[in-house]
Amino acid sequence: MDSADRGRFISLEGGEGAGKSTQVRLLCAKLREAGCIVAQTREPGGTPGAEAIRDLLVTGDGDRWDAMTEALLHFAARRDHVEKLIRPALDAGDWVVSDRFADSTMAYQGYAQRLGKETVDELGHLAIQDFKPDLTIILDLSPEDGLARVDERHAGKTEGVVEDRYERMGHDFHKCLRDAFLDIASREPDRCVVVDARGTPEAVASSIWEQVTRRFAKELRIAA
Repeated sequence: MDSADRGRFISLEGGEGAGKSTQVRLLCAKLREAGCIVAQTREPGGTPGAEAIRDLLVTGDGDRWDAMTEALLHFAARRDHVEKLIRPALDAGDWVVSDRFADSTMAYQGYAQRLGKETVDELGHLAIQDFKPDLTIILDLSPEDGLARVDERHAGKTEGVVEDRYERMGHDFHKCLRDAFLDIASREPDRCVVVDARGTPEAVASSIWEQVTRRFAKELRIAA
């Protein structure tokens, strides 16, 4: 289809506690105010099959899987997500905003769990043919601040499954994640933008919206 008729795909990335879920919700609201039809989604997850795989990845002991097994599970979930939700939405002219995408597999398994960039790239090519977002917002926050936010969030949770498998991994793991996301951004500056996540949710949302409107000025004028 003509690229002008295709929807746009935005992912939000970052370490634990960076505020991705909140910012995804706020960004979707802004896009809808601008007249866009928006699919809000997440990874791992987004479709029934991918959500079933999510349960295997975000709960249990930290050493439940090795890096290769984790990457394979993520890409299995991602393929289902892309084929059943993301591509159809984009082909219909809708926008898609996802809480995480393939950069998380690169950062978590490729870098922090030392599977290797080349291996993750190969798996991505096999599973989703190098399909990527049009724009990736990387929320940057120190591991100390991010994990403090996580602790505060869990302290207020009284029921339901606690998805804290990755959060319970050590400080060095989370420091490596931050460095990984920043390295990914430096390697793909045309796609990735780093946003300081230390501010209030409203301040961070304003910074994200500035980047989105700068990147998609033409599309948002059409949508409005």
